[in-house]
Amino acid sequence: MPRQAKLGLRTDHRNAMFRNMVTSLLRHEKIQTTETRAKSIRSLAEKMITLGKRGDLHARRQAAAFIIDQEVVAKLFSDIAPKYAERNGGYTRIVKIGPRRGDAAEMVLIELV
Repeated sequence: MPRQAKLGLRTDHRNAMFRNMVTSLLRHEKIQTTETRAKSIRSLAEKMITLGKRGDLHARRQAAAFIIDQEVVAKLFSDIAPKYAERNGGYTRIVKIGPRRGDAAEMVLIELV
């Protein structure tokens, strides 16, 4: 896994959160989160889509080891990856949507392009 922001979390909690967020992003194709978290999961989500584009058994097993839900793995390889067959990276977009009420954290929408 590449160097990520620590976000004030223990390693195991942080890795579980990243896996959950990438799984949700691939399932719903967009999620709302803080800017720091979105920037942290962007590279992981793009790696999963690249694995989906490869499409071989080893890539499927690598994706299944990271993505929590097997239905999302199937969706990645059958629906999402073919959409990006002609595209070399840049599968996600981060759009700022303003500060969160309460702690004024910068909220963003991260979505598949």
